[in-house]
Amino acid sequence: MSKTGYERRHSRWYEALLLGWPFQLLVGVLITVGMPSLERWGWGFWDYLPPVRSNTLLACMLAFIGVLWTLRRMHRFPGARVSAFIAPTVSSAYLLVVAVLFFTREEYTRQVLFGSFLMSLGWFYLAFFMGRRYRRMKLAIVPIGRVDELRPTPDIELRSLPQPDLAGVRYDGVVADLHDDELSPEWERFLARCTLHHIPVYHVRQIQESLTGRVRIEHLTENEYGSLLPSLSYQGVKRCIDFIAALLLLPLLAPIMLVTAIFIRLDSPGRALFIQQRMGFRGVPFKVYKFRSMHVEKKGKGFTEGENDPRITRVGRLIRKCRLDELPQIFNVLKGEMSFIGPRPESMELSEWYERDVAFFSYRHVVRPGISGWAQVEQGYAAEVDGMTTKLQYDFYYIKHFSLWLDILIAFKTLKTIVTGFGAR
Repeated sequence: MSKTGYERRHSRWYEALLLGWPFQLLVGVLITVGMPSLERWGWGFWDYLPPVRSNTLLACMLAFIGVLWTLRRMHRFPGARVSAFIAPTVSSAYLLVVAVLFFTREEYTRQVLFGSFLMSLGWFYLAFFMGRRYRRMKLAIVPIGRVDELRPTPDIELRSLPQPDLAGVRYDGVVADLHDDELSPEWERFLARCTLHHIPVYHVRQIQESLTGRVRIEHLTENEYGSLLPSLSYQGVKRCIDFIAALLLLPLLAPIMLVTAIFIRLDSPGRALFIQQRMGFRGVPFKVYKFRSMHVEKKGKGFTEGENDPRITRVGRLIRKCRLDELPQIFNVLKGEMSFIGPRPESMELSEWYERDVAFFSYRHVVRPGISGWAQVEQGYAAEVDGMTTKLQYDFYYIKHFSLWLDILIAFKTLKTIVTGFGAR
């Protein structure tokens, strides 16, 4: 413990070594790559590395590094229960390297690759459960201002400080409302001492965003426009990923879409496709394609009125629950009007309504709309203005943290949504 009583949690050399990514990377590679190779080729296998061995070792290492990097990046986002994403992340990484080896016609050893896959699963699950206690952040709260809005989560422990002193307890950081006028000189000196001893001091808004996954939008000036401007480079990369993924998925999804269209036509009169004009990227309207899930002769509001909406057909109820009604939007993705991940596009009627009643609504169009999005996997469906305000806060969080890692997390959560039916409406 520091003589001053101010010491950051996990700051000691052995803690930094065991919990740091270099240790996880080095030991993880030795176990998940070395052990299957040793079992297959014996001691000294590195003395002779023909292409079949070097390709296999390289594929295993790249897959492991990709899994480690992805899980560590996803852990930063609220609601990211890493244990639930270990299996799909490991499986995706190893399937990707196998696909690359297959299409490039490079030789590799299936036994070692499969053994590495199993060892990686065991390694990441073991590391998660053993380190769960130490990964939970412990934050000290300065009890002044808007900090009373904060609520603890399974990943973050909050402890209110009765006085400007850490009382010998090591914390990951200190949270304070730095804009509050009631912050006394004693508390300001305390925060300065924390900073001098490398204990991070967070403004309450930073922690609130990390806890809720939402950006407050009562006053947009609280969030600099630059921080809400998505990366232009990633927008270009994402467009390429969307286009290639849509081309690869189209042959696989075509039979499913054909069968779905046939059942829709047999279930109720009308076309199988529902085409509606919606507000798109940079405020440009476009026509979105969906499978029809309602009776054409029944009229209603511009949005679905719940699971028991009488306009929904029998087949419509099923395809909405399984999200099959969204499949034709793959053509919108190919045309560049939509992305697989992004804020959901709203109808022109709803967009005009929200523009009048919800501040800053149009800013969500700074990125391409998506088939699934952060708001859908966190909140579900929202139609009323109050619900839309919360949804818009999620959309702003997505724009502010626009990245490949957040898209991967949303993709995994979307698969979970499809299985459980949460948010489908």
